[in-house]
Amino acid sequence: MPDVDHLSDTPEARAAAVRALEAEFGELITHFRRVISENANRVSPGLLPGAYKIFTTIARCETVTVSSLSERMLLDKGQVSRMVRELEELDLVERSTDPADGRSFLLQLTHLGEERLAAARLPQEGRLLRTLEDWSLADIGSLTRLLHALASGASPDAIASE
Repeated sequence: MPDVDHLSDTPEARAAAVRALEAEFGELITHFRRVISENANRVSPGLLPGAYKIFTTIARCETVTVSSLSERMLLDKGQVSRMVRELEELDLVERSTDPADGRSFLLQLTHLGEERLAAARLPQEGRLLRTLEDWSLADIGSLTRLLHALASGASPDAIASE
């Protein structure tokens, strides 16, 4: 990893720093794709990573409609519906009528789905905690703040004052 801390803030140095950051994000994304794929296979052999992401999003939301799920994940509603059907066939997800709108259905994990998700996550559970055990709370807080700023398109200084 290039050391850009000692460079002066020139356009070239900034471009090099951004390229180094982009490369690190690429490595992180590759790592997360591998984890998602492994977890998907632990939930149900052959389960595709996309279906696993839908599965975990339903788990995070607790109850959600297909429409909300497709909007949240920026996916086509038909594509989401197909993956939800697969999850239903595996008895990982169930639907019930939305009491607020009888035309819609709410999705939630089944008991089996909750068990399989917990078992799939078990090998990675605590890995981040172990990785960060030697980090100071200030460093963890700084990373969290900086990632939030990057994701929201804000200045790190603006995030610090929130």
